[in-house]
Amino acid sequence: MSFVLTQRTSQFNGIVPRSPEEAPHHVALPAPDMVEQRFSVPFDFPVYFTDGILRDPDNMVLRQAISRKEPGRRHRFAVVLDSQVAQADPTLVCGFQAYACRHADALDLVAAPLLVKGGELIKNDHHAVLGLQTMLHKLRMDRHSCLVIVGGGSVLDMAGYAAATTHRGIRVIRVPTTVLAQNDSGVGVKTAINAFGAKNFLGTFTPPFAVINDHGFIATLPERDRIAGMAEAVKVAAIRDGGFFEWLEKNVERLRSFEPQAMRWMIRRCAELHLRHIGQGGDPFEFGSARPLDFGHWAAHKLENLSGYTLTHGEAVAIGLALDTRYAVMTGLLPEVQGERLHHLLERLGFKLWHEAFELQDAQGRRQVMAGLAEFQEHLGGDLTVTMLDAIGCGREIHEVRHPMMNACIDWLRARNHARCA
Repeated sequence: MSFVLTQRTSQFNGIVPRSPEEAPHHVALPAPDMVEQRFSVPFDFPVYFTDGILRDPDNMVLRQAISRKEPGRRHRFAVVLDSQVAQADPTLVCGFQAYACRHADALDLVAAPLLVKGGELIKNDHHAVLGLQTMLHKLRMDRHSCLVIVGGGSVLDMAGYAAATTHRGIRVIRVPTTVLAQNDSGVGVKTAINAFGAKNFLGTFTPPFAVINDHGFIATLPERDRIAGMAEAVKVAAIRDGGFFEWLEKNVERLRSFEPQAMRWMIRRCAELHLRHIGQGGDPFEFGSARPLDFGHWAAHKLENLSGYTLTHGEAVAIGLALDTRYAVMTGLLPEVQGERLHHLLERLGFKLWHEAFELQDAQGRRQVMAGLAEFQEHLGGDLTVTMLDAIGCGREIHEVRHPMMNACIDWLRARNHARCA
């Protein structure tokens, strides 16, 4: 993965040219005195797939992830652990300490794992970021030290942001513990926290040093969280891989019962597609206005907020996918039979495609969720760019959303939900 940064400086040598409106057409503006700098910065990180990184002390994955660039030296590392994950597996805290002892020639665990609360609300708690940065300072962590972050997407985001803004970037090993984090956010290049009522308002583009997808964590998840993570698989299949979408349809019963082999393959394929887009899509740090991997997310982010985060991210994404797919059908972009395939797949996986937050209105009587379009555009910058479908497996960008028609799509989702519940 690489990107190119162009840096420009200019000086007009005391000459202040007229504005283009004032200058005669036959008078050329003076060329600026300029030095241009251009360089590329390569990024690489492995994504490991394993089972039981701590259960077997001879599992070398964690050691390899931390020491992969400098295998001949001893590496200092600290651990941030989602308290909900630790509660589900009380052996984790001692497990890290035992693992560090077993591999003491290569690893130096500088403190007992720090437990932090999981869930979206941790991204609203700026004291959590400051507290982690304070710990990193006291432990004298430097840019060659590693912070191992174990948890769901919210903990990965919060702790990743703290690490990225400490010494301009401490190495991070992500150990995502949810379906959603293993197949999507955990393998991405972004960190963020919420601020000023806006989701992910403060953040960085900082690739991890490595990612470890340990399937053992998936078995400890509540049913709701295992279902929620599948929304991102439906999303990336719908916009990138029709064959994967067909596999999801054929294996929906295996996935709905969380059959381990099906879950493993679904997570891996979804992660591969996300990695391919980031590495080969031409815009890993989102300098442009298009963001295909956020199909369905303009409404999802707003619904999360309006629900007071009682909706999980995956549940909100499923609703956002259903909404934008219906819009694509109503505007003639997508055949109705293909739209029904997506809606039916989400419902069979266990998603409810409606939430009462859709009914919330502002002072002018408009649905508050519609403000998500303007917030999405602001977050991206530039023109409004929303990904829609024109076929299963093929996304396309549109730059205008007709509010009356989108409201009609919301009404359609409500009617569909009421019919299913009747």
